[in-house]
Amino acid sequence: MVRKKVLDSRGSILSLASRGVEIIWKLGFYWSSLMYDFLVGRDEEIVPYRARQLRNLLCDLGPSFIKAGQVLANRPDIIREDYMNELCILQDDVPPIPNQVAFAIIEEELGQPLERLFSKISSETIAAASLGQVYRATLWETGEDVAIKVQRPGIEPIIYRDLFLFRTLASFLNGISLQKLGCNAELIVDEFGEKLLEELDYTLEATNIEDFLENFKDDPTVKIPRVYKQLSGSRVLVMEWIDGIRCTDPQAIKEAGIDVEGFLTVGVSAALRQLLEFGLFHGDPHPGNIFAMRDGRIAYVDFGNVAVLSQQNKQILIDAVVHAVNEDYAEMANDFTRLGFLASGTDVAPIIPALEAIWQNSAGKGLADFNFRSVTGKFNQLVYNFPIRIPERFSLVIRSLLTQEGICFTLKPDFKFLEVAYPYVAKRLLTDPNPALRERLFQVLFKDGAFQWKRLENLIVLAKENVSKMSTNPALKKNMSQAVRSRQLGSKLDLTETIKDGARMFLIDAGIRRQLILAFTEDSKLHVEELVDVYRLVEDQIDMPSMALEVLQDLPNVARDFMLSWSNSILSDRQY
Repeated sequence: MVRKKVLDSRGSILSLASRGVEIIWKLGFYWSSLMYDFLVGRDEEIVPYRARQLRNLLCDLGPSFIKAGQVLANRPDIIREDYMNELCILQDDVPPIPNQVAFAIIEEELGQPLERLFSKISSETIAAASLGQVYRATLWETGEDVAIKVQRPGIEPIIYRDLFLFRTLASFLNGISLQKLGCNAELIVDEFGEKLLEELDYTLEATNIEDFLENFKDDPTVKIPRVYKQLSGSRVLVMEWIDGIRCTDPQAIKEAGIDVEGFLTVGVSAALRQLLEFGLFHGDPHPGNIFAMRDGRIAYVDFGNVAVLSQQNKQILIDAVVHAVNEDYAEMANDFTRLGFLASGTDVAPIIPALEAIWQNSAGKGLADFNFRSVTGKFNQLVYNFPIRIPERFSLVIRSLLTQEGICFTLKPDFKFLEVAYPYVAKRLLTDPNPALRERLFQVLFKDGAFQWKRLENLIVLAKENVSKMSTNPALKKNMSQAVRSRQLGSKLDLTETIKDGARMFLIDAGIRRQLILAFTEDSKLHVEELVDVYRLVEDQIDMPSMALEVLQDLPNVARDFMLSWSNSILSDRQY
């Protein structure tokens, strides 16, 4: 499609040739400088200068290269860490296009004069980026304040032309890419191009906003702006105006009566829900796209760049967490293959010791010293030294987590990410109705065939903590009324489905039944005391009469499944 658009345009050959010469000349001169540094033996000492030079060169080459630089800033499988750090500085702030040009695009896209739609529109842009810019306006009919995002004129042909040249150049680099990354360079360009073209189509962004609205419709802690689809098109997007506080201004957040620590809890919970629950993840949560609302909610804007994870990918991520908890590094390495980080059939044996070293060095110090940036720094070295390729969707996830962790450190320098994340993960494992998560729960509770009583107690404590905090908005904890506080204290960890499923699995699954019986009788003794300790943790969370009634109502189904399981086992034994 890109090739057709580029080659069918008037003067395409001349345009491609001149742009190709410009790119080759500028990149070639930069490459020759690197080769000269290597030959004279100063390649390491001059790295900071060459990294800055690369950043400036990408800015000079235009929006496609700025976007490419932003992607490279999160691709340790392609570029070394010191260059990545410099490219992280790349900002979308560029000089805005004149108002009359932007306003003409809005009128052309919406088919009406501005004065018929908006009673007021800002004379200056609120934000200007490489692909578009934003104005604040007031709707004529309702008086609502809105944000108008308008695309820069003539940018689409430039993007298509550069993508065509990127793809052509990548075809010459397939051999090197296959050797270093286990995939051809064209695949990397395709992933980059797909996300870039999605950002060019504002109708896709409008759909993303509606999906986020649906996902968080029952969450009192998250604000997603409403989109006005009847006033939007492929080059113009009109959204509800978000009047929030910049998330990197702790003083303003405190002055608004918001509990900073509670707001951080809200943000981490929202990010984890996107990643592990919805599979739709905000791909660019930089400080200009996240705000603190005065009612304590966290607000997101700019949904042009999102990561979409399949149900299978979400389950594999949870598997990776389980394998990390159980220190099963061989399975962690296999998780990388299943997620697409390693080509199918790759020997994972050399990677296992490196994974073990990374995780033990990072997590072995405890929650106090754990942070994503330290883990990612070590992981960057791993992917640079092994044939690991980070799929585009996961590079967005990694960048997003790092960016949000950086925001958290800005608001609270001693912030502990895992102390906030663990309670959410514990609640998901204990209460999620997904049968696949039930299996993961059993994997967590058993290690080397032994039942982890203390781990179960910790999971319950952490899950109760999460329910207590998130039953209302924790960002307003200090200002809650007594009635709201009472509702919060009255919230419970709903273990009904977990207990019912556990009872069902105990009756039907002979393997699990054997494991649980062994757990109660380990070391030649009945573990009654441990069982009582667990019961004391959950007794205030369970309505026993209601639980008993639901179990009785489900008994016929359980009995049927038990008989089917028993008969199948008898038949299979006889066939054997």
